Amino acid sequence: MNPFRIGFGYDTHKLIEGRKLILGGIELPHHKGLLGHSDADVLLHAICDAMLGALNLRDIGFHFPDTDPRYKNADSRIFLEDAYKLISEKGYELGNMDATIIAEKPKINPHIPSMQEEIARILHTSIDNISIKATTHEKTDAVGREESMIAHAVVLLFKK
Repeated sequence: MNPFRIGFGYDTHKLIEGRKLILGGIELPHHKGLLGHSDADVLLHAICDAMLGALNLRDIGFHFPDTDPRYKNADSRIFLEDAYKLISEKGYELGNMDATIIAEKPKINPHIPSMQEEIARILHTSIDNISIKATTHEKTDAVGREESMIAHAVVLLFKK
């Protein structure tokens, strides 16, 4: 395998009333949360897919299927920890990660430093290696109508 590997991840979930909003491993104050079998953390799911994809290890649904009752309401930080263990076992570690969250509300930017800290802790890296950006869809679609959220992530892995 190459000493450097790049992976891309994507995830989307509906926003609904009556659920906590968990994003980037932290809880954000909001009247809606993301719907999913687990806590539906779109950012952590996208990062998992990026890391797994970089090493051709399939995707998050393969490793943590929504048909498995063990993952019902699961904390997505566990998925990220396990994905990191898988890449570590293959002899790789994170070089850096760049992600974009697409959401109309709530405002994401005030929470980015806390997300960076949590993700850096899980991935055993410096906060300088964790880039998170936020944008909206300018009220043009389901994201713009506050019905859903999207996250994209890219990772660079390198051989230890």
